[in-house]
This record gives sequence, C-alpha cells and structure tokens, in this order.
Amino acid sequence: MPAAVSWTTLPGMTNIPPPAEELRILDLELRRIDARRTQLLQRRAWLLGALQAAAAPAPAPPRPVRAPEAAPPNVQNALLTLGGILLTIAAIAFTLVSWGHLGIGGRSAVLAAVTLTALGVPALLLRRKLRSTAETVAALGLALTVLDAYALHVVALPQADTLGYTAAASAVLAALWAGYGLAFRELRLPLPLAVATAQLPLFLWARAADAGDHATAAALLATAAFDVAVALRVGDPGVRVIATVGACAAGLWGAMAAGYLSWSATDLPDAARAGALLLLAASIALVAAWLITQPPQATGAAFAGGLLVTAAAGGVLREALPAAWTVPGYLACAVALLAVVRTALPRPVQRGIAGSALLVQALAALWTLPAFVTALLGPASWAAKAWSGAPSDTGDALAVPELPAQHPVMASLVLATVAGVLFAAARLLPAAAEQPGEPPSGQAPATPAAPPAEPAAEPGSGPGSGPAGHPATKASAQPPLPDVTISGALALTWAALLILPSALQLPYAFGVSAYVALSAALLAVASRVRSKAVAFTSLVLAVTSSVSVALLALATTAATLGTLGALTALFLAATVLAARRREATPGVAPVAACATVAYAAALVCATGTAWNLRPEHVGLLMLVVPALGALAAARLGRHPLTPPVEITGAVAGAIAVALTMGHATTFALALALGGVIAAGTALRTDRRPVGYAAGALFLLATWVRLAAWGVETPEAYTLPVTVPALVIGALRRRHTPETSSWTAYGPGLAATLLPSLVAAWSDAHWQRPLLLGTAALLITLAGARHRLQAPLALGGTVLALDALHELAPYIVQVVDVLPRWLPPALAGLLLLAIGATYEQRLRDARRVRDVLGRMR
Repeated sequence: MPAAVSWTTLPGMTNIPPPAEELRILDLELRRIDARRTQLLQRRAWLLGALQAAAAPAPAPPRPVRAPEAAPPNVQNALLTLGGILLTIAAIAFTLVSWGHLGIGGRSAVLAAVTLTALGVPALLLRRKLRSTAETVAALGLALTVLDAYALHVVALPQADTLGYTAAASAVLAALWAGYGLAFRELRLPLPLAVATAQLPLFLWARAADAGDHATAAALLATAAFDVAVALRVGDPGVRVIATVGACAAGLWGAMAAGYLSWSATDLPDAARAGALLLLAASIALVAAWLITQPPQATGAAFAGGLLVTAAAGGVLREALPAAWTVPGYLACAVALLAVVRTALPRPVQRGIAGSALLVQALAALWTLPAFVTALLGPASWAAKAWSGAPSDTGDALAVPELPAQHPVMASLVLATVAGVLFAAARLLPAAAEQPGEPPSGQAPATPAAPPAEPAAEPGSGPGSGPAGHPATKASAQPPLPDVTISGALALTWAALLILPSALQLPYAFGVSAYVALSAALLAVASRVRSKAVAFTSLVLAVTSSVSVALLALATTAATLGTLGALTALFLAATVLAARRREATPGVAPVAACATVAYAAALVCATGTAWNLRPEHVGLLMLVVPALGALAAARLGRHPLTPPVEITGAVAGAIAVALTMGHATTFALALALGGVIAAGTALRTDRRPVGYAAGALFLLATWVRLAAWGVETPEAYTLPVTVPALVIGALRRRHTPETSSWTAYGPGLAATLLPSLVAAWSDAHWQRPLLLGTAALLITLAGARHRLQAPLALGGTVLALDALHELAPYIVQVVDVLPRWLPPALAGLLLLAIGATYEQRLRDARRVRDVLGRMR
C-alpha cells in the first residue's frame, strides 16, 4: 500500500475531493478498520479460551483444611498436668520405697528441700508470667506437704492415734495452704484445697475423742458455720463453690443427726440438747438467708431454718407433754413461727419461714387423715344392717371404738387450728401482696404524685379491640387467692366438725342431729356467699355430709325418716333461697334441687318400707316423686331449675318402675302411670318430644299386661303399635305431603306384617295365613290405588311369601311324583326362554321400576 493516496483526474470523473475532505475520509476509514480489528481480536481470545477449557482436565477439588483438635493452651495444660502427676507419683514412690535407705537427717533434708523448692519455684514462674507451669509446680508442692505429714507420723509420731493425728494434720495443712494461697493469689488451687481440707478437723477430732453423737453433730454444724462464713465473705469463685458444697453437706448431715437425736430422745434433757443443736443449725441457715442477696437461695435457706426451729421446739414439747400431744405440739410451734410475717425481716426470709410453717401444718393435717376417713366412710357400714337398732354413742355408730379417744380429739383440734391459720392468712394475704413502699390497702399515699403519662395507643388497642390480653382480664378468670384460702379453711373446719361427735362419744341422737346441723350450715353458706369458690366448696361439703348422715341414720327407723325429711326440707329451702338471690352462685340452686328430689324419693321409699309395704307397692308409692317433679317443672316453666328437676324426677321414676318388676301386674300399672306423667309433660309446648316416651311407656305397659294374661298371639302385641303409627303417619302426610310412604307407613306396617309372617310360617293351622294374606292383599290394593310404594311393596311381598307358604305342601307333593330328570329339564328350558327374550324382560323390569319409582 503506498504511503499516500493521490487523486488523479481519470476519464469520467467529474468530482475530485479537496485534501481536507480526503483526510477526513481516510480517518473515518482507519477508525472503522481499528474497531473491526478489536472486535475480531476479542472473538479470537474467547475462542482460544474455550478450546483450552475443553482440552484441559478438570481441576481437583480443594482439600479440606483440618482444624487443630487441641488448642495450644489445652496441650500445654495437659502436658503440665501429666508432668505434675508423674512427679507426685515419683515422690510417693520415693517416700514409700526409698525412704529407708537414708538416715533421719538425710530424710528430713531431702523432703524439706524438695518441698520448699516445689513451693518456692511458683514465685519465680509467676514473675515470668508462666501461670500454668506455676499451678502445676504448686500442686506438686501441696502434694509433698501431705507426704511430709505422712512421713512425720511414720517416723516421729508412730504411737499417735491415727484419727487424732489426721485431724491435727488436716488443720495444719489447711492453715498452711490458706496462707500459701493468700501469699500467691494468682494461684487458683491452694485456697480451694485449704477450704476442702478444713472440712475434716472438727469431725475427725470428735470421732477420735469419742465425744458422742451430740458432739459429732455439733462439730458438723460448726464446720457448716465456717463454710457459710467463707462462702459469704470470700469473693474467689472456686472457694465459694467449695464452701457452699461443704456447707450444704455438713449442715445437712449435722441437721439430720440432730433431728434423729431429737426424735429418739427418751427424756427432757436429751431433747433439750438435741433441740440446742437444731437451733444452732437453724441459726446458721437463717443468718445465711439474711446475708444472701439472691432471693431464691435466701428463701430456701430460710425455709430450712424454719423447719429446724420447729423441729427443735417441737422435740422439747414432745417430751414435756403426753404422747397424744406430739403432733399438736409441733403444730403449735409452726403456728408461732408464722409471726415472722409481721416483722421487718426481708421478704425472701419471711416467705421461706412461712413456707416451712405451712409445710408442717400440711403434714399435721395429713396426720388426721385416718380419723377423717373413719368419720366420713364409717356410716356406710349401716347400709348392710339397716334398722338393726341404735348404737350406744356416735363413736360406736362409726365402728371406731378401738381407737383411743384422745386421737380423734387431737385430730379435730389439729384441723381446727390449721383452718384458723388459713382464715387468718386470707385476711393477711392482700396486705402481704403489696410491694414494699406502697401504702396499705384503702389508704392514700402520703405525698400525692402526678399521674403517670398514658402510653401511646398501639395498633388494635382502641375501644373496639378485645380485652383478652389485658392482665386484669386474665386475672379475673381465676378466683382470687383469699377465696381459695377461705375455701381450704372451710373444708378443714368441716373435717374437724365431722370428727368431733365421734371423738367426744356423743349420744347417737345428738351425733345425727349435729351432722344434720352441719349440713344446714354449709347449705346456708353456699346459698348466701358471693364467692364462687367458697359457694362451690360449701355445696360439695354439704352434699357429702348429707350423704354421710343419711347412711348413719339407717340405724333406726325414726332416725332414717327424721333425717331424710330434714335433709329434704333443708335442700328445698336452699334451692328456693339460692334461686331468689341474684348474687347467688349459678350452680348452687340446680344442685340443691337435684338433691331435694333425690332425698324426697329416698324419704318416700323409707316411708313405704316402714309401713311394711312390698317392694312393688313401694315403687308405686315412689311415683309420687316424679309426678310432683313434673308439676313443679310445669310451674317453673323455662326456669333454669326445670331441667335438673325433670332429670332427677325421671331417674326417680325409673327406680320406682324397677322396684315393681317383680310383679307383672304392678309393673304394667307402674309403666302406665309413668306414661301418664310423661304425657302430662308432653302437653307443654317445649316438651313435645316427651310424647314419644309416653307412647313407649304405654306400649310397654300393654305388652306387660298381655304377658301377665298369658297372651301369646303376636298380633296382640304388634297391633297396638301399628294402629297409632299409621294414624301418626297419615297425619304427617296430611301436614307434609312430600313425606315418603316409607317414613309415614313403613314402620307401622312392618311392626305387624313381619312378626305375623314369621308366626304364619310356623303355624300349622289355616286361620292365621288366611287372615294375613287377606290383610296383605288389602294393603297391596290400597298401595296400588293411592300409588304408595311402601304399602305396595310390603303388602305384595308378604302376600307372595304367605301364598308360597300355603302352596309349599302341594309343591312338595308334585316334586315327589315327578321323575328326577324333570326339574333339571324344566330349569334348562326356563333359562333358554329367558335368554331368548332377555331384552324384552329388561324392558319389562325397567317399566316396573319406573312405576314403583313414581310412587311415594
């Protein structure tokens, strides 16, 4: 290519560009060529890369890098620990094996030098910041001090008592290690080891001196006191953990030993000495609770202290008072301990002590369980020996004459005391629940404060939002704590009063009257209080005590009638009172109404039995109760008491009818009377469905009467069902024309046709099949006339089966006369005929199906 392009005049050219224009054209052409070259070079580089990637092998996956399994500090600690263990083993081996090859001076020099070296080297190591190595060497030095003490006992003091020498050596070692740890505070091992070793001296000294069980327990408690002081005053975590564990172990061991000594004491001085030990343990626990800053731990320590104080005082009272006063004595101490709630002690300490007192009271109440169960369930034994004669007293009536009289009395006293404490707690709980610094309930603060600013309203917290998440709403779903406490106190008071008549050996009549009065008082409380918890508790206790006294009254006829009459009147009065009071608990009146009907039925039954009536006559007499219940329900109307009265009356009626089952005629009469009562109930607009029960009772009464007369004809039993059923079906189709004939007439027709058909097939006479066939024919014609599917199908089926039954003997005779080959031949011809006219038969079957389908 030439260096320059010259434009020359050629033939035919008429336009030659000037030099400037030519230069511009060349520049444009060169830029176009450069751009194309750059594009081609990029494409070439991409193609080379693709070819190299296809030809080169796939790169190997990167190898996983394993993390070191042990960090350098862990490796260092492991090596140091292993080295210290090996050195300690070597020192022990030297002391036990090679000791005899040296003289006394050599032995002393070697041990002293090695021990002092091991104890002094950590100082140099700590200056060089080698703390882990210093810890290992210090541990070796501490182990050598133990070997020094052992060597000293073997060589210099071989005649010394082993326990005594161990106690002295452990005390000296604990002091030396404590001083060493205080001198080198950077070492973490000496001080915890000193505290752990300090657990041994006092206990070993007491055992070595044969000081007795009391001194041993005192030594343990003194060790626990030392541990508590260390745990509360020392800030080192390791020392505090060791001291806390030691305090718990030594304190628990010492307290248990002191408690055993108190329980096994045989005289007052022994009990006093054991009580002093228990008070020492209690003081340690209470001081710890006072000084501990964490509330849970403080409450636990105070709880243990309260139990120990109660055990100490109760053990002394147990020896000073008669044996029957043992549990009341402990209970009195626990009640006195509750006085701490009115003191200025910290709140966690108050809670712990009060909790221990309540635990003792709960155990005391549990001690009364045998006497309570005997008083509650003892009357049940009279169910098997009713009206056998009045016992001498209430204790004899409960079959508990073998129990000492003071035990039931003490049980009643204990329950009454615990109930009094709960009543007092119910009054004190609101005040105790107030936070410190708040004014008591009902008082205004001394200095009025500005009302707090209301927080900004959150989404969904406006007037339209539900209040389910509000704390007050959640709290209102549960009964307040004072109500629950009062309920518990009421239950304990009831238990105490239940035991008291048998405990005091009251006369039988007075005991029964006392139990009836107790039920009346409980019903009065249930009817008048506003608290749901208290009302429910009172109602349950009233029903329970009423059942117990009703059983207890079975001893004599007069007591039974009088008690049942009184209970009926009491529950009726409670029903009326609770129903009229707007503030009464909703469930009281229905339960009282049910109990009224139940006791009224029991009274009628007992009255009939007292008149020497037979059981079936007693059942007829008991039907008065459901009749009166039905009248009362009709009088109440749509009152909430109506369902309970009706249900309980129905149960009483069922029991009355069951009593008459032994005599068929009376049974039929009872069923008819029950049907009358049910029919009267069905007259009410809201009780129309009871009419079905009335019809069933009337039908059962008819069947029972027929059975009593010896009637065996099934139509006598089925026609009383068929006729009313067909009438009801006709009335229903009149009011509801779209009702199916199977619903309206099917049950009534089947009730007679099917049993009659079964009877006709086993009947050898001709009257029943003739009558059944005639009836079935009439029913079939009626179904065809009125285009009703059920009468047509049932009537036709029964008619065909009845005719088959009548023709069966003749068919049998014909079959016997015909040759053996004729039936198979006839069957074959029939099958051929059906096959030849198969489509026509299908059309006929469809036509019959459509005709039946158009019927109702």
